[in-house]
Amino acid sequence: MGVKETELALAAVEAAIEKKGLQPTLLDLRREGAYTDYILVVSGRSDRHVQSVADGIARALRDELGRKPISTEGSDGQWALLDFGELVVHVFYHPLREFYDLEGLWSDAPRVPIDVPADSQLQYSDAYGSL
Repeated sequence: MGVKETELALAAVEAAIEKKGLQPTLLDLRREGAYTDYILVVSGRSDRHVQSVADGIARALRDELGRKPISTEGSDGQWALLDFGELVVHVFYHPLREFYDLEGLWSDAPRVPIDVPADSQLQYSDAYGSL
């Protein structure tokens, strides 16, 4: 039997925080009839940070849970997508995250409570950067 989707999602959140990903938001889509059970949206401070967070999540889920993404997209540094089937992870350069506003698209979906440490919370300068 495989890893439960909630365990997978929470492990991804933990890995994002470990890599200092900004403002992780975990959306619970299990009741939405969506293409996945959870979406994790997290920001990076720069192109390199975006890639580091995405790589850290992929490595942690592989090493800790034996899971590899079904597919990956967006290796340009501004955005990365990791599709694990029941979990889809979007890592954005923060101004791009604001532009696409995935959280707004899924505004009716419940947010899973996450204890976000201070160094992973958005600061004013992060939230209002420029593209």
